[in-house]
Amino acid sequence: MLADALGQDSYFNDKKILLLDKDPKNTNDRTWCFWEEGKGRFDGIVHKAWNDIYFGGQGFSEQFKISPYAYKLIRGLDFYRHYLQKVSTHTNIEFLQEEVLNVSENEGSVLVTTTEETYIGNQVFSSVFDFKTLKNQHKYPVLQQHFLGWVVKTKHPVFNADRPIFMDFSVEQKNNTRFMYVLPFSDTKALLEYTLFSEHLLPEASYEKAIKDYLNQKYGCVEYEILEKEKGSIPMTCYDFQVHNTKRIHYIGSAGGWTKPSTGYTFYNTSKKISDLITLIKENKSFASLRTKWRFRFYDLLLLDILYSDNGKGQYIFETLFKNRPPQLIFKFLDEETNLWEDLRIISGCPKKEFIKSLIRRLLPFFK
Repeated sequence: MLADALGQDSYFNDKKILLLDKDPKNTNDRTWCFWEEGKGRFDGIVHKAWNDIYFGGQGFSEQFKISPYAYKLIRGLDFYRHYLQKVSTHTNIEFLQEEVLNVSENEGSVLVTTTEETYIGNQVFSSVFDFKTLKNQHKYPVLQQHFLGWVVKTKHPVFNADRPIFMDFSVEQKNNTRFMYVLPFSDTKALLEYTLFSEHLLPEASYEKAIKDYLNQKYGCVEYEILEKEKGSIPMTCYDFQVHNTKRIHYIGSAGGWTKPSTGYTFYNTSKKISDLITLIKENKSFASLRTKWRFRFYDLLLLDILYSDNGKGQYIFETLFKNRPPQLIFKFLDEETNLWEDLRIISGCPKKEFIKSLIRRLLPFFK
């Protein structure tokens, strides 16, 4: 996204830009989803969009209309093909498949060492994420949104193609925050992901067993073909990644703290940050404004504190919120576009005791 934005802006016509990735980006290795009002810039590569979502809990379940929002899905392969083709039309940008081994900075330049070569540049924007950064600090809780997904094709119609399952907490929680996420492409084809918000990963067989059990128990389906697999782990933390930025090295994407800490959503937020970043580069201004607004960062921190200390509370918190507030307001809040009154509506729709205790724990050190 950043390479294409740089290539489209005439301000950078006299700059040579190198895009490095160890992967050729020719497989469908991931899926991105986001909610959006009306038509958007990615509609040309959106594989599927829905106007309804289903939330499933243990005491409350509901199918919601989400207009004016639509929930949109982009396949990784479609994104790669589209953007690499666009990047290839910019004569000042070169894409090379090489693994980056090291990035070092001196007074006048940055050196990027790969498996093949060492390159010299003026600025580096790195999306290489390293979990060690988070493990070496104790100020902020660190969870992971980790998941394994299958795209399956069934012999008989079992899915509702118009109803994605946004979160289904009816699965056994096992003292964690666990849910199923189902994105149906048709009545016989869907992506199912077993997802956790927790500190530690599971053995791969545990995710797969959960998907098998869900297909059997939810849909009565034991005969199906697995067309694709994907897995991932997304950081959930309020840690300030921008402290690692230097004069010439800047971190972007999850490595720059662009992931929404409370949900793990990154794709759409990144698209907005890229636009702001281009403006800051051209105006030679600090990138500090790319940080999340302090109040939203604090809201996220309170939730992560709860889930870190009592990971089994997630189902109760999300179920209470979706029971008390419409998804449109929840989406607007998660997009960090609400005003203070709307923030208070969201907060009042959450469980009180857990968030008050979390707030006291965070404020207590200031009164000692």
